Amino acid sequence: MIKKFDKKDEEAGSGSNPFQHLEKSAVLQEARIFNETPINPRRCLHILTKIIYLLNQGEHFGTTEATEAFFAMTRLFQSNDQTLRRMCYLTIKEMANISEDVIIVTSSLTKDMTGKEDVYRGPAIRALCRITDTTMLQAIERYMKQAIVDKVPSVSSSALVSSLHMVKMSYDVVKRWVNEAQEAASSDNIMVQYHALGLLYHLRKNDRLAVTKMLNKFTKSGLKSPFAYCMLIRIASKLLEETEGGHDSPLFDFIESCLRNKHEMVVYEAASAIVHMPNCTARELAPAVSVLQLFCSSPKAALRYAAVRTLNKVAMKHPSAVTACNLDLENLITDSNRSIATLAITTLLKTGSESSVDRLMKQISSFVSEISDEFKVVVVQAISALCQKYPRKHSVMMNFLSNMLRDDGGFEYKRAIVDCIISIIEENPESKETGLAHLCEFIEDCEHTVLATKILHLLGKEGPRTPSPSKYIRFIFNRVVLESEAVRAAAVSALAKFGAQNDDLLPSVLVLMQRCMMDSDDEVRDRATFYMNVLQQKQKALNAAYIFNGLSVSVPGLEKSLHQYTLEPSEKPFDMKTVPLATAPITEQKTEIAPVATSKLPEKLAPSRQDIYQEQLAAIPEFQSLGPLFKSSEPVQLTEAETEYVVRCIKHTFAAHIVFQFDCTNTLNDQLLQRVLVQMEPSEAYEVVHHVPAPSLPYSQPGSCYTLVRLPDDDPTAVSCTFSCTMKYLVRDCDPNTGEPDDDGYDDEYVLEDLEVTVADHIQKVLKPNFGAAWEEVGDEFEKEETFALASVRTLEEAVGNIISFLGMQPCERSDKVPENKNSHVLFLAGVFRGGHDVLVRARLALADGVTMQVTVRSTDENVVDVILASVG
Repeated sequence: MIKKFDKKDEEAGSGSNPFQHLEKSAVLQEARIFNETPINPRRCLHILTKIIYLLNQGEHFGTTEATEAFFAMTRLFQSNDQTLRRMCYLTIKEMANISEDVIIVTSSLTKDMTGKEDVYRGPAIRALCRITDTTMLQAIERYMKQAIVDKVPSVSSSALVSSLHMVKMSYDVVKRWVNEAQEAASSDNIMVQYHALGLLYHLRKNDRLAVTKMLNKFTKSGLKSPFAYCMLIRIASKLLEETEGGHDSPLFDFIESCLRNKHEMVVYEAASAIVHMPNCTARELAPAVSVLQLFCSSPKAALRYAAVRTLNKVAMKHPSAVTACNLDLENLITDSNRSIATLAITTLLKTGSESSVDRLMKQISSFVSEISDEFKVVVVQAISALCQKYPRKHSVMMNFLSNMLRDDGGFEYKRAIVDCIISIIEENPESKETGLAHLCEFIEDCEHTVLATKILHLLGKEGPRTPSPSKYIRFIFNRVVLESEAVRAAAVSALAKFGAQNDDLLPSVLVLMQRCMMDSDDEVRDRATFYMNVLQQKQKALNAAYIFNGLSVSVPGLEKSLHQYTLEPSEKPFDMKTVPLATAPITEQKTEIAPVATSKLPEKLAPSRQDIYQEQLAAIPEFQSLGPLFKSSEPVQLTEAETEYVVRCIKHTFAAHIVFQFDCTNTLNDQLLQRVLVQMEPSEAYEVVHHVPAPSLPYSQPGSCYTLVRLPDDDPTAVSCTFSCTMKYLVRDCDPNTGEPDDDGYDDEYVLEDLEVTVADHIQKVLKPNFGAAWEEVGDEFEKEETFALASVRTLEEAVGNIISFLGMQPCERSDKVPENKNSHVLFLAGVFRGGHDVLVRARLALADGVTMQVTVRSTDENVVDVILASVG
């Protein structure tokens, strides 16, 4: 037995868990007691508890030892002790997957399931369904049907929940129990009704019409269970989202009617559903917000928390809708529950006016030290959103954030603050110097390597362009002296940028670099030696290529190309143009700064979308000779969403070809499509070379077919083309229930929407952190300039958006953001044209009656310049 611990033991911490130092082998040895007669229920109970404890702690049981313990445990069915029997059921469920021959207890469980003891019947059903496989299910089907409609709620609920688990394994068998589930759904017991509704939904969730009918039935007849109502609301809102139904839909009326339900959980669920609906207008939100406003003054802390948290989410999209609740939220600032107070204040930050910012900041300062890091992150995110809303208040925010940086806190919290300060620096040029000063102070005693390297990277990018860059050198070089290897290496890279940008600092930077060359770490030494040699050349083009902008290639792609090069010895040197470019550039343009703060760092560099496509295409023999994949476009829909066949196209650009990948889905359950291909008729001199058909398209299983097109050799400026597309296939009718197709079929075709190839398909985005340096590096050998009038465009923002999407290039230096109240703007775009040619565009925009645009293009190839200007014209 468990010995009683006295108070001293408890204070020492050893008395808290009697199973703390359990040995698996000792427990299995004890399990031999199960074989003794007569059975000692008390001792056996204790041993079963130990076994379950070990299993839940993740202890690994070998198949043999688990099977032995399981068979010994089956003898305990001879005892009539109720607690012991129910403990046996639990052990069976836990050991079902690790022991062999568990079906030996089927007859004992079936006997308990159909017996007179109600206490045994529910748990016996759950255990039986855990050990039953597809072949055995038929044998217990009759018992399951009876159990679903049983008068005892615990038995009925057990059968329904077990059926729900069985759906994953034997959908067709469980589907036959629908009538029983329907009967259970009209039960008076709230849990039985909830579980029955859950089973009915999971059996029908793939059939939208059946779900709609089910919703209509239950919304009209009404339910007793608040849990079932909550589930109905979730099903209804999911259906509304899928069908894109608006507030005039009967489903929306049902959700709105639930706001007047007598159960608080149903009212909250309905309000939450309305709030989370996409494209919800302020008028539709009003009833939900007023309900949440009432909850704010509820005596129950859970309801106040739920209300303020949901209002916080509403405030992100519709701050004006929440302003009516501002008074209630202000009362919650002094709530004894700190979580509620934090959420209230962050909601007020989102809805408050510019004049209330200072007052709110003072209130936050009073209690920010008392709340957990998790909520501090929420406060920082709210401040970040506020900075974007009221840029003029950045000085108040910056002081507050710098004080928070000095406080104690974990990594996530500090990272959120650093991200927020960086976003303020990028949004407000006038806050740059104060922001950098706060960050410099922070890295003096920052224990997080990731944050230190991030700040050093920012200092390297922004510091050299400030009026007095020399003041940052001390902070950066301190890192070389005091920090770990990764931070020292980042500091060396930052120093190099100061030397490359500022000629008067170059001699000092070279002296510091020489010191870094004596470092104990090889990465730091290598970087210092490399930068030292580049800086000594004093050439702007070299600085741009090797210090400011670096390589913009895909790292997994580079690794693969180098490996391939070593396998096939060649006289030719390795060509960087054969390496795929980095597809998702590390964008400067942060649209959502806040949510990033809570994300975990990736363990490993995941392959990009383009790397995955490269693998898939290389596996098709017809495409192996095309060379490296240059660019993959976003999917383009070629059919409406509700049509019988859904087709989307992804354009894969290679050096001299384009592969069109058509992802097709057959939405007709009475047809099987075979030999599916898309025939393309080009409008220009493009040549269709080859088709790779999809062998077969069964119902709702996506498949891909490919069309290979050669780009015209004679006219390099022919970059745009329209293709008319027709899907051709062999149709075989089939039985909707079994999916068995007929023996013979017939040819058919389906006309798709036209597909455009534009200049953007030939250009890959590349981010140049220092555009000026890149502009000098490319040089003016092939520079051309033209002026265009954009008559139909009315604003500079619209013009900038149109140019970026049309050319498919990467905006640099945050030039995609047009400052307020300006009549002129300069847009910098960078990219690489098919074939590996760098291309840079500088567009000067002026607003008068329309927008006038002067475009200057530089590239390493003259044809590329002509292509860009011709396509813009």
